[in-house]
Amino acid sequence: MVEVFKTNIQDKSTASKVLEDLYRHFPGYKINFDLEDCDKILRIENEKVVPGEVLKILNHNGYFCEVLE
Repeated sequence: MVEVFKTNIQDKSTASKVLEDLYRHFPGYKINFDLEDCDKILRIENEKVVPGEVLKILNHNGYFCEVLE
C-alpha cells in the first residue's frame, strides 16, 4: 500500500529531519519526499499505512500535511 501526502516541506534539510522522525515511528517502512513536485509530496509505502498517524506526527511538529486522493 502506498499513501501520498501533500506537505509544506520546502528543503532537503527539513525533509531529512522529518524522515528521521517518521522512521522512528514507522521502522521498516519505505518513506520519501519529492520536493520537486508542486505539492511537496511525501510517499509512505508499507503493508499497513495509517494516514491519521502520519498527519498527527507532521502536524505536531508544525508542518502542514494532507492525504492526496
